[in-house]
Amino acid sequence: MMDLLMFAAAAAVAAPELPVAAPALPSTDLDVIGLILHASIPVKIVMLLLIFGSVSSWVIIFRKKKVLDRAANEADTFEERFWSGIDLAQLYKNASDRNREVFGMEAIFEAGFSEFARLRNKRGVDTRTQLEGAQRGMRAQASREVDVLDSNLEYLASVGSVSPYVGLFGTVWGIMISFQGLANMKEATIATVAPGITEALIATAMGLFAAIPAVWAYNRYATKVERVNTRYEAFAEEFSSILQRQAHLDD
Repeated sequence: MMDLLMFAAAAAVAAPELPVAAPALPSTDLDVIGLILHASIPVKIVMLLLIFGSVSSWVIIFRKKKVLDRAANEADTFEERFWSGIDLAQLYKNASDRNREVFGMEAIFEAGFSEFARLRNKRGVDTRTQLEGAQRGMRAQASREVDVLDSNLEYLASVGSVSPYVGLFGTVWGIMISFQGLANMKEATIATVAPGITEALIATAMGLFAAIPAVWAYNRYATKVERVNTRYEAFAEEFSSILQRQAHLDD
């Protein structure tokens, strides 16, 4: 009997130790798609609105960048031709060619020069009236050009200011639903509360995701539009001075 006990003890010591399985850790991966799909109907509607606002904002951002870059490049190109010493009549002939699109600073020049020439061909119209007519034409055309550059910027401002509140509404609603569900439970733990609150907080995150790019783009593009408008106004003043000198020389 003693020999059997000693043999068993020796076998236990000699046997290799089996690895002990570590306790399974809870998954820390955030399943955003799953949270959205399991959200309540009002929260899903809020998320859809925020997704639409974000996508439409990015579309406007890319289109507006293209338009503003084109306006700045056109202004640089036209100013280079304007101050190169080219004859104004020839420049106006190129601008008034209906086979090509005219916009921006060139359109302002065309509007001012055409009004100046029209009034100058009339009898009994003095120099001051001619210049005032040219200035009115340039101001009107500049206003139209700036309106084109400024279009849809108010939409970016609206998305940037409203999206956080829309997301917050979805979060508050989701938290209300979560706490209402806890009323039917005898014992509430963090495991039962966390999924509902996480689901609700996704709406706030989506609101910020939609708002931040829209606000950034609005501020940046509004500044660019103001700079282009300043260039248009400066050109109109300089062109008015040129027309005034030419009118006095012709008289």
